[in-house]
Amino acid sequence: MAAFIDRVVLHVSGGTGGHGCVSIKREKFKPLGGPDGGAGGNGGDVILRVDHQTTTLLAYHHLPHRHASNGEGGKGDMRPGKHGETLVLPVPDGTVVKSPSGEILADLVGEGTEYVAAAGGLGGLGNAALSSQKRKAPGFALLGIAGTAGDVVLELKTVADVALVGYPSAGKSSLIAAISAARPKIADYPFTTLVPNLGVVQAGDVRFTVADVPGLIPGASEGRGLGLEFLRHVERCAALVHVLDCGTLESDRDPISDLEIIEAELAAYEVDSSFAGVDGQIIPLNERPRLVALNKVDMPDGEEMAKFVRPELEKRGYRVFEVSALTRTGLRELTFAMAGLVEEARARIEAAPPIAAVPVLRPRAVNAKGFDIRREERNLEPLFRVTGEKPIRWVKQTDFTNDEAVGYLADRLAKLGVEDKLFRMGAKPGDAVVIGDDYDGVVFDWEPTMAAGAELLGSRRGHDVRLEELNRPTREQKRQDHQDRKDAREAARSELEAERKAGIWTESVNYKHQRPAEDSE
Repeated sequence: MAAFIDRVVLHVSGGTGGHGCVSIKREKFKPLGGPDGGAGGNGGDVILRVDHQTTTLLAYHHLPHRHASNGEGGKGDMRPGKHGETLVLPVPDGTVVKSPSGEILADLVGEGTEYVAAAGGLGGLGNAALSSQKRKAPGFALLGIAGTAGDVVLELKTVADVALVGYPSAGKSSLIAAISAARPKIADYPFTTLVPNLGVVQAGDVRFTVADVPGLIPGASEGRGLGLEFLRHVERCAALVHVLDCGTLESDRDPISDLEIIEAELAAYEVDSSFAGVDGQIIPLNERPRLVALNKVDMPDGEEMAKFVRPELEKRGYRVFEVSALTRTGLRELTFAMAGLVEEARARIEAAPPIAAVPVLRPRAVNAKGFDIRREERNLEPLFRVTGEKPIRWVKQTDFTNDEAVGYLADRLAKLGVEDKLFRMGAKPGDAVVIGDDYDGVVFDWEPTMAAGAELLGSRRGHDVRLEELNRPTREQKRQDHQDRKDAREAARSELEAERKAGIWTESVNYKHQRPAEDSE
């Protein structure tokens, strides 16, 4: 038997985008084919979609980690990579998506309602898309970006019009089985119902859904018993029905005290802000339309108890019905009363004008740069942190093993105005600059570069002359080098002249014949 799971923590991550391709077209009789590297495909998204055939979150309880497929890398001959497949996760109707901190992200109600839990990463551009009139054949491509990742909390809150609430063994399961086709577990001991049960009731021309909520006890709003786990299933209901046990055998309980305890727990429970009414107001559970069903009047003492407490309940303003799930006494009147409350709630929703979100147009500011720089201090040394969507995305797309790609990043940052602002903030060559946060930021020593024009420097593909360590000698060093070479040549000439005069390297015949005579002496 499948377990009923109505709250899970789901770990989702979108697919990583594919890398762009670096390729140069090489074909016979076409020596100048140019770059033809295609772009990488985007990573797949993780989407939560309402499916009526899904009734529990059990599948995500056993497998909480879900990852969409990655995008394919680009190829030569202008062939782009395939996009990663979207991962669709079916969820039951009435699922609320929250952040780990409790913020409501989405309320999924209705077949086909979707929410993107994790977006896929962008694919990188190939060198064909990066070419221009000045940069004819780029020797680099942009990298794909990883998709978003994080945790989301899924809470299932039953979609029902009327909720049956009451003490354990008050007869709620028997009542919903008598008025609908639902067949919940029924037994003569407390907490028989461990999961909410739904039943469809037809009263005249009105059809509505009734939820059997597991038994509540004192302290349920604080988590005692099963109350806190299942009080969330009452939040969507337009009306409540208090099922009071008139045939209880416990001496310390009676219908009036049971009602007061349940009302106190309903008042103490805080409803989520996502369940506001059509006017934007949140209706607490204890202020919603309520009926009272005095159950088990078929028992010997049940009818007398019902007649005894009914005047007090009506005095408090409740509509009271004496019912018996066993003999089906009073069920018709109760179901028609429930249908009346449901019709009133539906009429209020239809009559009230929908609250449409007013579109707010926020044009981009004229002086907006799209980034921000703040000065920090680390190890008593200045540190400049660059934040913003564009710089962080550009850093993630850069292949730092390729000098030309690093130079392209420097050009983009300079064109955005990062270097100018670093100058104005007092940055000096050699200061540490961080783009991004401490978790995945890139740290480098800042060296002022040319504002733009790396494509005009004549570098070979994959290189940038600005990144090469070229030590240009000064005029004094050139003079000294020239003088050293002159001195070395003069010393070499003097040594050769001395050897010539000494006859060490002469090849004359007289020298060869004279040499033995000299040796004999």
